[in-house]
Amino acid sequence: MTGAALKRELKAAGTPTRAAGAARYFKTGPGEYGEGDVFLGISVPVLRKIALRYKTLSLDELEKLLASKEHEVRIAALEILVAQHKRADASTRKQILDLYLRNTQHINNWDLVDLSCREIVGSHLKMKRGQSKLLTRLAKSPSLWERRTAIISTMPLVQEGDFDAALRVAEILLEDPHDLIHKAIGWVLRVLGDVDQPALLAFLAKHYDRVPRTALRYAIEHFPPAERKQILAGQFPA
Repeated sequence: MTGAALKRELKAAGTPTRAAGAARYFKTGPGEYGEGDVFLGISVPVLRKIALRYKTLSLDELEKLLASKEHEVRIAALEILVAQHKRADASTRKQILDLYLRNTQHINNWDLVDLSCREIVGSHLKMKRGQSKLLTRLAKSPSLWERRTAIISTMPLVQEGDFDAALRVAEILLEDPHDLIHKAIGWVLRVLGDVDQPALLAFLAKHYDRVPRTALRYAIEHFPPAERKQILAGQFPA
């Protein structure tokens, strides 16, 4: 089991038709957020099945795979890192986190961020409450993907009822220009609302004029239609 063998298997499993569809879906055209990315064309179940047969690859090999030009090879590396992180001791988890943070330039699309950051970065936040410097650095990064990592990584905390980090990062990102950040904010706020609806409403009321409409719509998806209409108009319960 080697990184080179994993790449060969992935390349053999791809199809040109699926690769072309993935390239369109992940916006790889000139000026788009995934510009220049290369796809092999592998379905997620097949990719995951192949990747997890290589779950004992070393961190050195996985770091090399993360630098691959092929999108699915980077997915496979992240799938393995997540699997290793879940069963690792504290020392190995720290090594995986450090590897992850020094390779964010290769974790460069929303699917790559979303499948990995909640486990690798989010678990670190749960163990090390108050990691404000890391989250602030990511939230204020010029990298779209580091900014998305900052907000999505707070979700494990939100699910446990700890909202401080998520709301702080959301506030930093409210005026972000990118739609993918607006969607990420809305996603996290929606989860927060499922846990504590008054906390969500208080945040939205306080920042109503700054919350991007996409984020607002995502955040209130689970409200009844009449309440959604009122909130979109800036009308909040007393």
